[in-house]
Amino acid sequence: MARAKLSGFPEFLPAGRVVEQRVLAAIAETFELHGFGSIETRALETMESLTRKGEIDKEVYAVKRIHAAADEPAEFGLHFDLTVPFARYVLENAGQLQFPFRRYQIQKAWRGERPQEGRYREFLQADVDVVGQGSLAAHHDVELPLVTLAALEKLHVDFSVPTVTMSVNNRKLSEGFYRGLGVAEPMAVLQRVDKLDKIGPEKVAELLRSELGMSAAAAASCLKLAEIRTPDTSFVDRVRAIGVTHPLLDAGLAELADVVEAAAKLVPGRLVADLKIARGLDYYTGTVYETVMDSMESMGSISSGGRYDSLASDGKNTYPGVGLSIGVSRILVPLIGRGALDASRPVPSCVLVAVDSEETRLAANETAAKLRARGIAAEVSPDAAKYGKQIRYADRRGIPYVWFSPGQVKDIRSGEQVPADPESWMPAAADLRPRVLSAGSGR
Repeated sequence: MARAKLSGFPEFLPAGRVVEQRVLAAIAETFELHGFGSIETRALETMESLTRKGEIDKEVYAVKRIHAAADEPAEFGLHFDLTVPFARYVLENAGQLQFPFRRYQIQKAWRGERPQEGRYREFLQADVDVVGQGSLAAHHDVELPLVTLAALEKLHVDFSVPTVTMSVNNRKLSEGFYRGLGVAEPMAVLQRVDKLDKIGPEKVAELLRSELGMSAAAAASCLKLAEIRTPDTSFVDRVRAIGVTHPLLDAGLAELADVVEAAAKLVPGRLVADLKIARGLDYYTGTVYETVMDSMESMGSISSGGRYDSLASDGKNTYPGVGLSIGVSRILVPLIGRGALDASRPVPSCVLVAVDSEETRLAANETAAKLRARGIAAEVSPDAAKYGKQIRYADRRGIPYVWFSPGQVKDIRSGEQVPADPESWMPAAADLRPRVLSAGSGR
């Protein structure tokens, strides 16, 4: 009996999986070129650690034993991002790590939210962070977005994934501005301003007035700040012109100006100051980032993160860090689903070794072994059917070459058949491995 598809848990067909694997390899390669090493953490964290940071507790998937008592509270939950488990990992392994500790992590995460394009209940993330012990230099606030942009640019160059624009703000700037307005709980304002793109300025202003008791003038000032977006440091003068002052605001303006100025020189046009960027999680303490694909802005942010000075602490030492996350599923599921990205074939096999009869299968296996020893993916035909049927089997699988005994190989696309030695023959370079194809690439 067929079951309804479980929404929010994307699964790729083999060709889509090829695309995903190539993309993951490209991201990992970029991170490693910048000196970041890979780690993996467990899927489960304690409910206490998962629910203490920001407005996320309603989205956590709790995990209980099937035989647990109905009133037994869940002790564990599936992690909703990779930052909280990373903080725990640093604390538990601090004595064996070298600081600043540079790590990347590519894993799945889970959130119990309403599935829609770009938002899934199970999704793959690629995170990159650097963490210090006691302190972390401010230049990492520039380094991490540049590393992330380099990874996303590689996806554009190698696979024609759309280009991106990264927006950056600073929590000190926002918090200092709100405190300058007399707001006692800036985080509450940040969490509502973070909804600006989803519900619009009028509803945000209404939330600020009705839920936080802000005056109409103060709410208007918050929205005025959120309207500022510049590709250079001119945002500083525009903030000053609003007339709000506070020491924390001064610090945030200076830090953000340093990031924007450096990025303007190194990746012009790729990073802009956008003062509506808030990030709803309260562990961010400084610079915050959000990134959209230039032709698919409606999908929302496909990469985000920021500086966190107090996420990890053991009471004696504090481990500040800065990092970003790339939403791999958010990028790939729509692109693969629309046919914008595909694979040249859905299987790794480059050659199908035909079988004359079951008595000669051992010889076919030996031929396949010789090809594999030289890095050519080969499989042996599942049965000794007529050659025409074996060729059709290869065609359905997307395998470009069929090997016949003794020593003949056929390109089933062109029909060309030539003598070949399994110890020296090589396929066309483009056929050796499945390739990622983009729409309009002339596949």
